[in-house]
Amino acid sequence: MRALLLYEHGGSDKLILAKVATPTPGAGEVLVEIHAASINPVDIKIREGLPIGPALPAILGADLAGVVVMTGEGVKSFKPGDAVYGCAGGVKGLGGTLAEFITADARLLAPMPANLTFREAAALPLAAITAWQGMEKLALRSGETVLVHGGTGGVGHIVVQLAKAAGARVIAAVGSDEAAVLARELGADDVVNYHSDAVSDYVARHTGGIGFSAIFDTAGGANLAKSFEAAAPFGRIVTTNSRVTVNLGNMHGKALSLHVVFMLLGMLNESGRAAHGEILRQVAAMVEAGQLKPLLDPAHFTLATAPDAQEHLHSGDARGKVVVDIA
Repeated sequence: MRALLLYEHGGSDKLILAKVATPTPGAGEVLVEIHAASINPVDIKIREGLPIGPALPAILGADLAGVVVMTGEGVKSFKPGDAVYGCAGGVKGLGGTLAEFITADARLLAPMPANLTFREAAALPLAAITAWQGMEKLALRSGETVLVHGGTGGVGHIVVQLAKAAGARVIAAVGSDEAAVLARELGADDVVNYHSDAVSDYVARHTGGIGFSAIFDTAGGANLAKSFEAAAPFGRIVTTNSRVTVNLGNMHGKALSLHVVFMLLGMLNESGRAAHGEILRQVAAMVEAGQLKPLLDPAHFTLATAPDAQEHLHSGDARGKVVVDIA
């Protein structure tokens, strides 16, 4: 089969298209012919050397949508011909999805939403699982106002829709007029521009100066301090990126609770894999009911040009998920 191999950590030029043996599924695994895969920021970090990736030479990539070709011993949940999707590779101990085939742990997969294309389904898994886990921690109440940082990003656009489905009033923080339009189309009740709007201004405008009782931060880093500033006393904050040195004074003074989501831990720790598959089944049900849809960047890439797909995502110019067509 064809696959992109990473022989050494570094830039996207380190990804080399090569022919490798097609894997055979072991116990509890299925062989999937990959039709589409999506690119995530963590794929780039692993390529650059984040120490959770597979041993080199490695095939990277986490998200996939495709068709089951063969099942391994003990697999009862899928059969050849089933269309599936999942976040099933690209970390230690697992193959990657920037390839024509993958042997995937069946627990990490779910039947693909019947009303989506392979491209659309491949855009969902990592982002949807991350958003779902964060929403469980945030425990939104119907009628509550939630601030979503990065409302049109890979995770953020899912959070906006899940929050609306939960009955919340959603304020999406975005970086452009174009993104503001997209956020509203996804269901956001209003938007703020994180480049030009001061935190104190949008707190006053949307909460009467009290602060947001619930914040979902998909940007992380230095943005975490903005979340502390925007939160109401006793507020809850979920972040997907807490790798930052930040003053916790605001958090202490407001008695805030902070929850971190690291969805890949469920793949690295086998005990979490079944939960991923179950979340994807619930996500598929919401998609089929018209409550959730993926936002895809319009750019098209193939396996041969997947390094360009990573560069496109890294540039910050992408809107929604960047998808690679494979089959």
